[in-house]
Amino acid sequence: MGLFLSIVTLFAQGSAQYMPKDREIFGQFLSYIMPHRYLGADSIRERTAVFFLGKPYVSNTLEISDEECLVVNLREFDCTTFVETVLALSRTVLSDSPSFETFLSELRNIRYRNGVVTGYASRIHYTSDWVFEQETHGRLKNVSAFLRGVMERKEINFMSTNRQLYRKLMSDDEALKEIITMEKEVNSRGGFSYIPKEKIGNVASEIPHMAMIGFVTSIKGLDCSHVGFAFKKGDKLSFIHASTNQMKVLVDEKTIDEYCQGQKSCVGVLVSKIL
Repeated sequence: MGLFLSIVTLFAQGSAQYMPKDREIFGQFLSYIMPHRYLGADSIRERTAVFFLGKPYVSNTLEISDEECLVVNLREFDCTTFVETVLALSRTVLSDSPSFETFLSELRNIRYRNGVVTGYASRIHYTSDWVFEQETHGRLKNVSAFLRGVMERKEINFMSTNRQLYRKLMSDDEALKEIITMEKEVNSRGGFSYIPKEKIGNVASEIPHMAMIGFVTSIKGLDCSHVGFAFKKGDKLSFIHASTNQMKVLVDEKTIDEYCQGQKSCVGVLVSKIL
């Protein structure tokens, strides 16, 4: 019953779908953030992320329809939608027209290749590919190489080799072909730079506050298994994220270094400065 009600009460605006509550939360967010607009981009991003502290972690919030569309959900997040939403809202606040329509446009541009929704494969699924897309459009810069990083050249193909894990790919052969084509394009770039976890402690002081952090994984075919934002408080470099362990948005008690050291499959972090 709950799922049925959620679907039938969705609002549609162009190719975007959202609940009435999402527009209400957007209004609350604007009232909260606009008095601080003069503080600058880094402060806006921090305050935007903090606004969602305590919101629940929920997976697969974008998989509400067989037809690919821009899904807006300000009520609950997974790690990726949290990062996308914070960036889109921050850019909206800093724009000349901080409206809900501007937010939809910013979110679409961040989530989809060239900002165009043309099917499941047009959504950017891999973190390194997402960073590449944002770099292409001048939204951020992978600074890992400047922080004594190294290149990761593994083959990225987790989605196509594990189609059973993705509802859209289970039975849609055409979508699978498009994902394989996308993976080939990603692999043709020669890899991405990241900071190995044994070096994180040495460069922690140089990682920018509110930089996007991708936790690079040793899992075969996958680049990153988790994302969030670097969060500095005094000398401590932690991160704010939608946590799968605590099932909510929070500032982690562990430093980025401690978190990586405690994750066997984590090999380091991809650090991207927001522009």
